[in-house]
Amino acid sequence: MSELGNVDLAGEFTRYRETMLAGVEVPGPAEVRRTVRRRRRHHLATATAAAVALLGGPAVGYAALDRSGPPPEPVRPTPSASPTPTPSGSPNPTGTPSPTTASPSRTAPDGRISRQQLAAARVDLPAWRPGPACPTDGVRLAAEAGSAREKTNAIEEVETGDVDGDGAAETVALIRCALGSGGPQQAVAFDRDDAGRIVTVGRITASTIEQPQWLTGLDVRADGVVRVQVADLAPGGGWPGDWSQRQWRGYRWSGERFTQVEGPTSFGPNPYSTDLAVTAKDLILADDPTDGSRVGAIQVRIRNLGDRRADAVPLTLDLPVALLPYGSAWSGCGPDPGRYRPPLSCDLGPVEAGGELVVRLGVRLPPGARLTPGTAAVRGAATGPGGYNLLDPDVDNNEDTIAYR
Repeated sequence: MSELGNVDLAGEFTRYRETMLAGVEVPGPAEVRRTVRRRRRHHLATATAAAVALLGGPAVGYAALDRSGPPPEPVRPTPSASPTPTPSGSPNPTGTPSPTTASPSRTAPDGRISRQQLAAARVDLPAWRPGPACPTDGVRLAAEAGSAREKTNAIEEVETGDVDGDGAAETVALIRCALGSGGPQQAVAFDRDDAGRIVTVGRITASTIEQPQWLTGLDVRADGVVRVQVADLAPGGGWPGDWSQRQWRGYRWSGERFTQVEGPTSFGPNPYSTDLAVTAKDLILADDPTDGSRVGAIQVRIRNLGDRRADAVPLTLDLPVALLPYGSAWSGCGPDPGRYRPPLSCDLGPVEAGGELVVRLGVRLPPGARLTPGTAAVRGAATGPGGYNLLDPDVDNNEDTIAYR
């Protein structure tokens, strides 16, 4: 551009400024301050909007640009994506675990109780079977069965294990009520409460009048099943314990009581048994002309209806004391048969299974002795090895009644 052009433009600009400024009102100091404040608020709002847009993500951006428009479509998983949701990270930026409302698990007390500790405490026992029995409330147990007094309770065996599934061990004890040479038994579970006191969980099983009459052993398995060895017959009264049938039966805690979950529930016929039947004919005495006495014989028939041999048959006759054994049939009863009266008795046999034995036992009424007519019982029993009595399921046919005159 030429210098003449520059001069003309400068002049025009000068004239324009002088003309416009003459009509413009210059603002005062207050107006200047208001303008500055407006500009500052504008800059602050602009900066805040930018920050929100950056932090809020795409959804905030869409809403800021156009609230009437539809939101973006959700991202759908591809067919190859796992359907199992991925755990999200902790929402707490500090890394501190969020509080939980679940209460901490309770630790079960240790229920291991020694024989001596059990004997030193006062415990409650489940009720004994009806009839003469031992106390049950707040009782002291004898540590050994042999030291128990009549109608007191004694510990026969102790085992431990987790029987109620709480993760801690309990104690199972075999208890006997001392009555005579024996007495009823029961297996009982004990535990400790939170204060350490011994408490009774419940009865596992007990002996009965019928079967089982005898509890012979305990065992607690790792799965919580309490195994009790039971026997059909208790020893005593001419019955040896090793002739009893034994079974292991398993019991489990249901939360309220112990119930049988394993093993047999009944016994079959005991192998040491037979069925003996005794019958006899009436005794009729006749005069003996040689010395004036009266003599006669009692005919006894013994049948073995069982399938086991009777090694011997002890036979007793409740005859009057005036009648004396007479004849060779009593010779097997010992050197002095008379010492077995009254009643008269003798060991007869053996009698094989399915067999029978018939004997005639002579008796004599001495001269001058008087005999009042009456009746007498004739009884028999079967014995096995060692002279022990065999079990007889039908004892009613072991006895007969005769008349004498």
